[in-house]
Amino acid sequence: MSNKTITLTDENFEKEVIKSDIPVLVDFWAEWCMPCKMINPTLIEIAEEMEGKLKVGKVNVDHSPQTAGQYGIRSIPTLLIFKGGSVAEQMIGAIPKSAIQAKIDNVV
Repeated sequence: MSNKTITLTDENFEKEVIKSDIPVLVDFWAEWCMPCKMINPTLIEIAEEMEGKLKVGKVNVDHSPQTAGQYGIRSIPTLLIFKGGSVAEQMIGAIPKSAIQAKIDNVV
């Protein structure tokens, strides 16, 4: 994981995402999920390009089932963009960077 992305857990999710002053792109993923691994380099790029405007965090659904359950995560990867503590956008699957960026542009 890049030092530009944040490891999110059941314990720090509220502080890092819900109470964040800037929008947060949250990636719900797991170690065994191949599509999750496929989009990870894209998410690292976005974290570097959007530093200061958008946080990028990753929730391992196996390690933080409470948070995954709270947001009804059924498929991974699922990307949620939070703004002001609420979900503003949702994407499911290994989608291209351009599609992710378009959703980010709607929020940021």
